[in-house]
Amino acid sequence: MNIEQLRHHCLSLPHVTEGMPFGEGYIVYKVVDRIFAILVPDGRASRLSLKCDPDWAEELRASYTAIIPGYHLNKKHWNTLLLEEHLPPTLLTKLIRHSWNEAAAKLTKTVRTQLSITPLPIDD
Repeated sequence: MNIEQLRHHCLSLPHVTEGMPFGEGYIVYKVVDRIFAILVPDGRASRLSLKCDPDWAEELRASYTAIIPGYHLNKKHWNTLLLEEHLPPTLLTKLIRHSWNEAAAKLTKTVRTQLSITPLPIDD
């Protein structure tokens, strides 16, 4: 999956916005006001940081050398994916959707109700 496909997938999810609050070179994706993905499209060093359940985060790091603790993030709740190592597109999609769910779950109940936000299936 290339950078444009990653961007397209993130933006296709409900209530997602894209911005650069940390400056040029860091593309941030939010569900409402909660960050769920940070994309650094840096050529050969491109990376994508995603929120993740702590137990699953550890399991993923043990299974894939391209998944490391969150780069400059809370390493318990974030993983960074080294995109030059070409993870399977189905895994990337699953992890992006899981991250969206993790961030959406932190929205207030009022916001989730008003916007009809429900968890996304991650095993499509």
